[in-house]
Amino acid sequence: MDTRQAAQRWADVWERGWPAHDVAAISALYAEGAFWQQHPFLDPEPGYLARVFAEEESAQCRFGAPLVDGDQAAVPWTAQTRLTDGGSEDLAGVSLLRFGSDGLVVEERDFCHQR
Repeated sequence: MDTRQAAQRWADVWERGWPAHDVAAISALYAEGAFWQQHPFLDPEPGYLARVFAEEESAQCRFGAPLVDGDQAAVPWTAQTRLTDGGSEDLAGVSLLRFGSDGLVVEERDFCHQR
């Protein structure tokens, strides 16, 4: 497994999948039982993608080049979302990823800030 390729694939699928609210494409990036902590101070939330995508009317996002070391990568990203309740979010974050030998994410920890 080439971590740089796996991380770039992760970023590319997220960059296409987020605006399309494509839960299936994004979920396919993760190994069964993968640990995904969406917020550093909260427990992981099962069903997170479906819930968040249901709250979004639209999204634009950009993912930066992965920084890679061994089986781990850090990927910076930004997003602007319009919410179904009329609100909006302007987000900046980084996802810290660890990949299994098959190139799927086995651990993800996200850190983001609403600007």
